Amino acid sequence: MLAFMKARPTTYVIHYQRGRVKREGAGLAFLYYNPTSSIVAIPIGSADLPFVFTETTSDFQTVTIQGQLTYQVTEPHRLAGVLDFSLDRRGNHASDDPQKLGERLVNAAQIQAHAVVQHLTLRETLVSTGAIVAQVLAGLRSSEAVQMLGVTILDVTIVAVKPTPEIGRALEAEAREGLQRQSDEAIYARRNAAVEQERRIKESELQTEIAVQEKQRQVRETRMAADIAIEEQRSDLLVKKTENERAEADSRAYALSATLQPVRDVDWRTLLAVSAGGTDPKLMIALAFREMAENAGKIGSLTVTPDLLSQLIATPSEGR
Repeated sequence: MLAFMKARPTTYVIHYQRGRVKREGAGLAFLYYNPTSSIVAIPIGSADLPFVFTETTSDFQTVTIQGQLTYQVTEPHRLAGVLDFSLDRRGNHASDDPQKLGERLVNAAQIQAHAVVQHLTLRETLVSTGAIVAQVLAGLRSSEAVQMLGVTILDVTIVAVKPTPEIGRALEAEAREGLQRQSDEAIYARRNAAVEQERRIKESELQTEIAVQEKQRQVRETRMAADIAIEEQRSDLLVKKTENERAEADSRAYALSATLQPVRDVDWRTLLAVSAGGTDPKLMIALAFREMAENAGKIGSLTVTPDLLSQLIATPSEGR
């Protein structure tokens, strides 16, 4: 009984007839005799395989790793020798081996992830997704189990790494507290910066005030020095003036002394008589009375008549 086989370009077909390979290739279309033929159809296009599994970290915390790996069958003959990809009369795979390919790849990925995660703490695992991906990808590409399947791992992606709900809530609370603490520290730092800035402003104002006071002191000292200089000049001027006045007084005294020198030894009575002209009777009588007063001890008695007194006290007009 003849049958017709038409494969897609992403399907590699191996036609076995009587135990020997009669034809093989991707995207073949041919007639074959069904009773003596076996058809193996292997998908060779890239495929995405999602996975979810749990692992335990080095601090004994459970994490769930979710992602996917992308693979492609590059050696169909090797895969056909390990798993059964033959088709039945209806064109479906005759066994469940095609599903086992995905299971084996997921198991291989889990083994590689376990080798990485067991050396990381929970915190390190949660923040080391990139490192985990790199190590799992490298481990899968060098794995003998994957190579035996004739599969090439194209890429590995980890969508999420999650702890248990209780631990997640605890970490969230701790993170919130940390963020709140950072916020408080930022507020304190901002306040400290404001206080520091205010202190600098105050110091600047104080330095400015000190500089102004210093300038004012210098101005006062300059003015004081000027006043002192003026006072010193005034003192020098006063000294000079005093010296000049003293010299002038000495000069006048010398001139007066020189003027009076001729009459210094002359009796005062003589000088008085000369100054009065020597003709005033009152002056003569007054001199006589002075002589009598000086020699009062030698005079026994003295009679002064009213006529004499009236003449002494009489004005010149009355005397005439």
